[in-house]
Amino acid sequence: MKILKFVFAFLILSYTAKTQPTQKPPLHGKNWMAITGKPLAATAGSIIFNKGGNAVDAACAMLAATCTMWDVLSWGGETQALIYNPKTKQVIAISAMGVAPTGATPEFFKNKGMNYPPEYGPLAATTPGTPGGLCMMLAEYGTMRLEEVLKPAMQLAAGYPIDAQTANSIERGKQRIKDWPYSKNILLPHLGEKREAPEAGEIFIQKDLLATLQKLVDAEKQAFKKGKSRKEAIYAAYDRFYKGDIAQEFVRGAQEQGGLITLQDLANWKPIIETPLQINYKGIDVYKLQSWTQGPSMLQALNILENYDLKSMGYNSPAYIHTVYQAMNLSFADRDFYYGDPLFSSQIPIKGLLSKDYAKKRASEIPVGFNNPNTAPGDPYPFEGKENPFTRLLQQRAALYNTDTATRKTGVLPSHDGSEIAKNDAIENELYNDRLWRGTTSVEAADTSGWVVSITPSGGWIPACIAGNTGVGMSQRMQSFVLDSIQNPFNVVAPGKRPRVTLTPSLALKDGKPFLSFAVQGGDTQDQNLLQFFLNMVEFGMTVQQAAEAANINSNQLWLSLGGNKMADRKPKPGNLILNTNTPEKVRNELKNMGYKLSFDPRSSGPINAIFFDWKHGSLWGGSSNNGEDYGIGW
Repeated sequence: MKILKFVFAFLILSYTAKTQPTQKPPLHGKNWMAITGKPLAATAGSIIFNKGGNAVDAACAMLAATCTMWDVLSWGGETQALIYNPKTKQVIAISAMGVAPTGATPEFFKNKGMNYPPEYGPLAATTPGTPGGLCMMLAEYGTMRLEEVLKPAMQLAAGYPIDAQTANSIERGKQRIKDWPYSKNILLPHLGEKREAPEAGEIFIQKDLLATLQKLVDAEKQAFKKGKSRKEAIYAAYDRFYKGDIAQEFVRGAQEQGGLITLQDLANWKPIIETPLQINYKGIDVYKLQSWTQGPSMLQALNILENYDLKSMGYNSPAYIHTVYQAMNLSFADRDFYYGDPLFSSQIPIKGLLSKDYAKKRASEIPVGFNNPNTAPGDPYPFEGKENPFTRLLQQRAALYNTDTATRKTGVLPSHDGSEIAKNDAIENELYNDRLWRGTTSVEAADTSGWVVSITPSGGWIPACIAGNTGVGMSQRMQSFVLDSIQNPFNVVAPGKRPRVTLTPSLALKDGKPFLSFAVQGGDTQDQNLLQFFLNMVEFGMTVQQAAEAANINSNQLWLSLGGNKMADRKPKPGNLILNTNTPEKVRNELKNMGYKLSFDPRSSGPINAIFFDWKHGSLWGGSSNNGEDYGIGW
């Protein structure tokens, strides 16, 4: 009888998740959909659509607007995108991730007493990628001129009413901002007063950034006067940023403040059009960027979970939570050791990592009824017919990082393993969770002609170091490199190399047609939340808005990709599980009995933005979660 009551409770929970009203209404459109991290930026996308632009044009306008509004990113950050091209019926991957500059070596940072490149400041900066990525996407796949697409962002730079979230973020980070003269001059207009940042609703003006954007537009206009094509004119603006006077001022300002970026670094960098990675989950083709991102970890987790009947477990039942948690831990363990820039190594075993047979082997390692605190990288090399060249390194890594192996059998966590969250550790855990969730934004766009765009841009978040008089905040993505092979032989910092980033746009096709376009902010939680969002729709029949708001779980049993200059700041926390505060007591108790240490958050879905393609009715559904300021407009 007790078992029947427990099963009935899970069925009720599953039914409620599918039928309960959402806090935000779903978006509906027939012609286009524009969703991103700020309401004004979504409006920028709608402006472009109303002028006849396609989804790429609109996405570029939203990207420019979010950078200008400091939606946890700036113009000096990085952009990565997946684009569905209806003409070729192919998914295209765009890497506009900057690279480590000249002189950025492990020895350089170790000689400064660092375990990782720093979190903030000019030494945290990779080369800027967003301006180049925007120009490439617009030139190759858009229809409009750069001037038209940048116009909303330029109007914002000339002065817009700043939102409370950004204004308060500036105020919180003002002590560090004061270390950088160009940042201080722009971001702290009330220097010396009690509140030095702008107030919510105050007109925030960025003259230097406006001048930089005007230079890009002027370069395009001059190219047109010389008879250049639309594409050639956009690339003329690109050249002015990376090889002209903008580049010179950027480098001067960066080096004045102690940065490493050189003019040659900017001139040598280029955005890249790549082939995305892809797996099939129960008839749905899911696409992610390559292994210089964490995106393949979601694909790996889906492959593992395909071996289970998730639907019969019930949405967020103890069995479901345990299985998803363990699958994520296995895929993240592989991420933490095997992922890196494939342009720097041909040994990354991505074929093996995404093998269905490898996924079956990893699924067989999931324990029943307790957490494995020593989840370790697997051996994917035999699944592509090779021997693992890192066997000895993996043994050394296990000896250095694993907890007591006895815990594998008992599921009881030792007191020293870092998973316990004591009350007097509240500040430390707040810092840890900030690093786990550290943000970016997302841009989703689709149109009636079939173009679909999913972007996860980031970098240059507040507190940002602005490069000279450009108004451009520099990236902080260097911190995602490691300095020693024992952590990850493919992600050791080197000049010209892309760091292994958390940024991870997503596209899914069904029956050869767009099915879902989705992305989320949140550092190491991104592919955790996107995985569950996808399963919410595919396994549990939720609408796109229900799935965006539905309670997810997050694992801390991974190496943090951002934040903290000490190894202890980033080490996995075995068994640490973040749940929604509305999780039923019975579920909590069952998970505790499995050895999990629980913490709670009232909104545990992350700010997911997504577009669902309703081919039955010929319409678009937009989802934008109730976590943050993300906003969408459809028509």
